[in-house]
Amino acid sequence: MSMFERLGRTMVRRRWWVIGLAVAFLALGGIWGTKVFGSLTTGGFDDPAGQSSRAVARAEATLGRTGNDVVVLYTSPDTTVDDPAFQRAVTQTLRALPSDVVTRTVTHWSTGSPALVSHDRHATYAVLTLAGDDEAQRGEALDGIEDELAAPGLRTQVGGVTTVDRDIRERVASDIAFAETISVPVLLVLLVVVFGSVATASLPLALGALAILGAFTALRVMTYLTDVSVFSVNVVTILGLGLAIDYGLFMVGRFREEIARGFGVEDAVARTMATAGRTVAVSGVTVAVSLAGLLIFPMTFLRSMGLGGLSAVVVAMVAALTVLPALLAVLGPRVEALSVRRLFRRPPSALPRDEVAHGFWYRLAHSIMRRPIVYATGVVTVLLLAAAPFLRVEFGGIDPRVLPASTESRVVSETVDRDFVRNSQVPVEAIVTSSDRTGLERYVATVQTVDGVSGAEVTGRSGEVARVTITYEGDPISPESRDLVSRIRAVPAPPGGETLVGGETAQLADQLDAVGHLLPWMALVIGGASFVLLFLAFGSVVLPVKAIVMNVLSLGASFGALVLIFQDGHLSGLLDFTSTGTLEATQPILVLAVVFGLSMDYEVFLMSRIREEYDRTGDNTAAVAVGLQRSGRIITSAAVLILVVIGLFSISGITFIKLIGVAMLIAVLVDATVVRALLVPATMRLLGNANWWAPGPLRRFYARHGLREGDDPPPSTPDPRSAPARTPSN
Repeated sequence: MSMFERLGRTMVRRRWWVIGLAVAFLALGGIWGTKVFGSLTTGGFDDPAGQSSRAVARAEATLGRTGNDVVVLYTSPDTTVDDPAFQRAVTQTLRALPSDVVTRTVTHWSTGSPALVSHDRHATYAVLTLAGDDEAQRGEALDGIEDELAAPGLRTQVGGVTTVDRDIRERVASDIAFAETISVPVLLVLLVVVFGSVATASLPLALGALAILGAFTALRVMTYLTDVSVFSVNVVTILGLGLAIDYGLFMVGRFREEIARGFGVEDAVARTMATAGRTVAVSGVTVAVSLAGLLIFPMTFLRSMGLGGLSAVVVAMVAALTVLPALLAVLGPRVEALSVRRLFRRPPSALPRDEVAHGFWYRLAHSIMRRPIVYATGVVTVLLLAAAPFLRVEFGGIDPRVLPASTESRVVSETVDRDFVRNSQVPVEAIVTSSDRTGLERYVATVQTVDGVSGAEVTGRSGEVARVTITYEGDPISPESRDLVSRIRAVPAPPGGETLVGGETAQLADQLDAVGHLLPWMALVIGGASFVLLFLAFGSVVLPVKAIVMNVLSLGASFGALVLIFQDGHLSGLLDFTSTGTLEATQPILVLAVVFGLSMDYEVFLMSRIREEYDRTGDNTAAVAVGLQRSGRIITSAAVLILVVIGLFSISGITFIKLIGVAMLIAVLVDATVVRALLVPATMRLLGNANWWAPGPLRRFYARHGLREGDDPPPSTPDPRSAPARTPSN
């Protein structure tokens, strides 16, 4: 008896205990876990070890914190800032703010800086630094004073870093609430159509609720140990609901097959766990490994996505292997309760073996395998052409343009850039440590001569540490601005001193540098672990390599579309976003990890049924056709259902959340249709028995340690040059 079969029988016998614990866990997640939203951060895109982060740390330690937390824009159509009434309205309003909340206020009248006055002199802005050790505390401070910022007789608009962060956080929360409100009833209807039974359709949604609330609970625990990004809840929702549906479809479908074959409830659950349960375990671990690749990056955003995704995957997998068998044991034949089967044709997965040859997927597989070279060449060519635009990708960062155009904080940012000195709110800052005042003056003079610099001046000094603020023209997230940072960093520090160059553009440059260095290691971790897991599951060294190549093709097509849509701006009107001419660098990495895991999910589902049939018959061609027939409908249904979840996130009001949704939608659609339905049968037919080849030592290792169904030794893998060998059924 295999480990999974024993687990299945245990879940049947302890079903009420398991269900009771699951209900308690749901209650904990609903009451305590959902409060995680108040503990999440919105930043986390910078490299903590980068020069820009060290510059911020040194400046705050010696010069005090001077963040542009709130930018208050005051405008009058009639008077100018030179009018005493204009000055009085602004200064009295700001003077009335509580000093324990606003620790620093900078205005045109307190500094004399012309950069704080618009070109037509009808507007000015004030910069406020708020009390608080982190963004959450500063957000609370903003909420407390926002109603007090309006100056009499002037139009008042509020922006700044803290305001933008708050607006993003609130929009993410509202988008998730909207997506979940719409997706759950839609998914229930589609699941009823797929299964033909309301009782059966409710099981994957129950798993989804467990996965999401369980992941929220895990994330809240993690917030006590480290910073966690608010954006991690998006990947929790997508993966928690998506994988729960995948695993529910696969296991419930197999349980119905076993019941239809005449097995009792306990035996049907045990056989389901020995086959589909094993597949779910392999799939879950493979997806988890893909997401674990995000943990090697130092950026809080990517690590949070990895932590959130891992939580959702692990909870979904554990629930599918424990709670779902218990629910199936309780329902038994009543799993068909509230059937609407008469409205739909019988699912192909439930067809008897002798009727499989009449199924759509079986006929499609044989049609493709009659012309495998044509299909393989055609599909690969199309996917490579779709990926070609990614060769000219330009990476950038995040700015207020990720918000909808009408959002006030974004309007303030764009107005300041348009009507005031360009980049006055996002300068490059050099933190110079030197006891030589003359050397500091020479450094500033040299920086002023750097190509692209429009001005440089000392804006703060304490002891040996000075802040040099450097202004420039151009988009702060553009490649040209990052090149400017490199030129500034090349300027020698004063003799015996040290210079750390920071600012938004420098942070982006450091982020891209860190990503570039770590991305190959992430690819090695994901690729190597996936290869090992797939070998342990199927006993072949060919199938894992082929699976990795196919996943890369799916991702390439998705990334190529991202360049056309988000970098070039095609469909920006339809999708309602503003193109910056770049792609935020961390988003494709996140998509890579999630989509690679989901693609392996479908690969494991399909190959498990093919391997099962191959072990029974030894006929590679027949195994591919039968395996596709048995799993094609489930994979397609799972893809359609997860596309509903992903599709709702693609209409998010936050551009980079929209980008993630669109990228995943395209990749899953391509993978579940073109790759699994066309390319897999074609390549399996071309490779023949070589699909199952492994060197002798590895075959023996698989025989002893492979993740097989049952305890009996697997059939020996035939030499690809020999005729197919008939093997007995497991």
